[in-house]
Parts: sequence; structure tokens; C-alpha cells
Amino acid sequence: MQRAIIILTEGQTNPRTAKTASCMIRYSKDPIVALIDSTQIGQTAQSLLGIGGDIPVVASLDDAPSANVLLLGTAPPGGKVPPPWRAIVLDAISRGMDVTSGLHEFLTDDEEFTSAAAQHDVKLSDIRKNDESDVASCQGIREDCLRILTVGQDCSVGKMLTTVELARALNRTGQDTQFIATGQTGIMIAGDGCPIDRVIADFVSGAVEKLIKRHQHHNILMIEGQGSLVHPSYSGVSLGLLHGAMPHALIMCCEIGRETFTGLDHIRVPSLSKIIELNETMGGVFQPCPVIGISMNSCHVSPLEAERHRKRFRAEFGVPVCDVVRHGSDELVQAIVDFKGRNASSDALP
Repeated sequence: MQRAIIILTEGQTNPRTAKTASCMIRYSKDPIVALIDSTQIGQTAQSLLGIGGDIPVVASLDDAPSANVLLLGTAPPGGKVPPPWRAIVLDAISRGMDVTSGLHEFLTDDEEFTSAAAQHDVKLSDIRKNDESDVASCQGIREDCLRILTVGQDCSVGKMLTTVELARALNRTGQDTQFIATGQTGIMIAGDGCPIDRVIADFVSGAVEKLIKRHQHHNILMIEGQGSLVHPSYSGVSLGLLHGAMPHALIMCCEIGRETFTGLDHIRVPSLSKIIELNETMGGVFQPCPVIGISMNSCHVSPLEAERHRKRFRAEFGVPVCDVVRHGSDELVQAIVDFKGRNASSDALP
């Protein structure tokens, strides 16, 4: 049966808090027919998220087009179902709609939700639920599989979007490339992956390593980054991913104008040069791991201002720089292809 999706973003329909909704609108193979946010009635996805055209924002399921899936479209700190959302979820279930969630609080562990789902014969899906239990072995990884990891200045700066765009663009150029999803939204898009921020700490690197091994028959793996190595709340996941992926090179993702950390407005983000240095150092413990390009999220500045920052970054870091939405991904794709070519005679790369 064709899935038609309504996304719940109640009170949080903006690009930063509703990034799951934004990315699903951008990449989902199934149609998104509406957003539910009673605080933004009459708006469109385009006007609030900058993507989605005339997808309507409605007050409730009563006002929405017909659909058979309700998707919880935000990822708040702590990952709990907001109490006002419970009635909307139960309403969807009573209408025979499946419900998909990427939150840390699982629908399938909630007696009220599971009882209603059983009564109406619908499916509850918790994307973050997993049973990973392997530690990393640092063995069995095919050395001629090029591994590129996106890393970030902060959370929510465009790591997943950059990774998807680069994987798709590389495939269009004839490079055999696989997108490796490591977060709930990426998994929804790819239909495969591991939600590493829900994996027991000792098993994060092992879970990533298992993903790498499962897809290492491809020539290039574009690995989705998570969090930031310098974010006080989420750096553990970022480091585990960095070690488990054992990348050959990094794409640094940053947002122009981002001065403080997500959820920690009292702490300033370090300089980009410091963040690059730390990622190259930690990624390069076992093999060289340079930053070979910068993905610059310039959504909050004018084209002229974006170009000014782009030139400054190129001059300071000596690598290609672009906003993959505003400028396209060609520069970063070429950086990856060139890196692969430069290292073709190395023992570590094809």
C-alpha cells in the first residue's frame, strides 16, 4: 500500500527544531501531505521550513488530507513525547494510521499507545530502538573502500543533508557510493542504518563498524555525522562514531552565524580552526584523516554575505567550500574524487 504521511510538528515548525520534518519533506520517497501545527494554521511548509512548496499546515487531523501514517517530526532534547501530542497520536491510531517516531521515548513501551494500536490494528515504529551489543574490533574493514565522514561545528548544522547530497551526487558521476545513516531521520530516508545516539556507550564504535562492514562492498561510503566533537552534551557519540567509522577524510559542516551551542546558549562555539584541528587529531590517531572540504550552511545570511564567508574559509583553510543547497555540491564532490585519485597508490585507498 502507498504510504501518505502527515508530519506532527506542533509548536516547533522551524528548520532547527523540525529538522526531521524538513529532511523528510526533502528526501522521502512517500508523499508528505500535511504538517500539523495549530500555532501556524494557514501557513505552508515552504513559508516555515523553506522547503515543501504548498504542503499545508493544519490544526488537526480533521483538517488534513487523507493519509495512513503519522510521523513525529521533531527531535527535542531528551527525546520525550510532548504531553500535548499524546491526544494527537491516539487520534491518529483511532483512525487506523500507523505512527512512526524517532524519539528516545518509545511508543512501543507505552501501554496506552500499544493497547490502542492493537485495538485498531496499526503499527507503531520506533526508529531509535535497537539491540546493539558489539564492541569495535578494528578488523575486517576493506581498506580499498573509501570512507568519508561528515563532522560538525555543532548539532543541526547540516551533516545529514550534506551526506545525502554528496552520496547522491557521487553516484550521478558514476562513483559507487553508499549513504550510511547513523541517525533516526537518515534511517527513515535510507531504510537502513543505526541510531547511534541510542546505543549503549561501549557499543557505539562497534555499531558503526558493523554498518561499515555491511556496506563495504561499495567503493565509497558517505557516513552521516552526529552531534559535534566539541558539544558538551553530545561529544561522546561524535567520538564513538569517529573511531568506529575510521574515516580516511572528513567534510566539516558549519553554519554561518552559529555562535553558541544548541541547547547551551551560555557556551560559545570554539573557532572553526580549533574544531577542525580537534577532529583531524582524533580521527588521525590510526591513519591520516584530513578535512578535505567545508559544507557551509548559509541559510540565515544573504547570498552576498554567504559568498564573503565562502571566500574567507577558502583562504583560511585551503579547501573547497560551498553551501550544498545554495551553491550545489560539485566542489565537494570533486574534492572527494580528487582525494581518492591522489591516494590511489596508497595501501589504504583504491
